[in-house]
Amino acid sequence: MKIYGLVGKNIDYSFSRSYFAEKFKRENIPAVYKNFDLTDISEFPEILKNNPGISGLNVTIPYKQAVISYLDKLAEEAERIGAVNTIKIEKDGKLTGYNTDYIGFQKSVEAFLKPHHKKALILGTGGASKAIAYALKDLGIEYRFVSRNASVGQHDYQTLNEEIFQEFHIIINCTPLGTFPSVEKYPQIPVEHLSNSHLVFDLIYNPQTTKLMELARHQGATAINGLKMLELQAEAAWKIWNS
Repeated sequence: MKIYGLVGKNIDYSFSRSYFAEKFKRENIPAVYKNFDLTDISEFPEILKNNPGISGLNVTIPYKQAVISYLDKLAEEAERIGAVNTIKIEKDGKLTGYNTDYIGFQKSVEAFLKPHHKKALILGTGGASKAIAYALKDLGIEYRFVSRNASVGQHDYQTLNEEIFQEFHIIINCTPLGTFPSVEKYPQIPVEHLSNSHLVFDLIYNPQTTKLMELARHQGATAINGLKMLELQAEAAWKIWNS
């Protein structure tokens, strides 16, 4: 029986494990999907050592960038993005890092884009945000990162104002703020400046409607969660493992 799994920290909530368990059952695939919950990325080699039959891995917060140093090579997209969420174990045992986050995001957001959606604010600067930026660039959409501290080419939360929100009509939350059980939290953006011309994409999928999405919809904005993105990136990972 083949073994697949997810590398991350505090991942009991994992979408991937339940998704692949259902997929294996539905498609009668003789495989199992495990969570590999690491307190530190230095424990990563133990996964392979203790699971010699492993066939593929997903990677989530907070190791999408840190895991790169343990890999033998990167696919072109992963190298450009600077983050990995999928690892293929090659026939010779070497590890190749891929990024399917950008595929999932790009395919799931395209249906909601309108002609005036030309600029985006990316909330957060972690591994997921890098994949989002890569997808936006591919879609021809300008973007700016938003973080707690301002630097060249990015905003901080304190400087966001009505003028900026009139220029940037896509808001993408790449932070974990609002994830269950802390469902009342959300990135501290001035939601009162959102309007029906805005598209808010929250990468969180649990809860189905986050506080940020709720506040955005109250202002008339279109708000979607990250569930479809996760499903699409999971299927892209499955194709990579079995190619």
